[in-house]
Amino acid sequence: MTHERDVEIERKEKKSDSSKVGVAAIKYITYLIIFFGILWFLIQYVVGPLLGG
Repeated sequence: MTHERDVEIERKEKKSDSSKVGVAAIKYITYLIIFFGILWFLIQYVVGPLLGG
């Protein structure tokens, strides 16, 4: 029993590892900047006045 099949091979361009690392680094640095910005805001304008600073 022989079955004939059409096989298509797709070749996709893979991003190099360095570009993946760069994208991930930019993403996490952005998250850190936002996190520390919110933290700074809370300390300056919420916690500070509550402690009498």
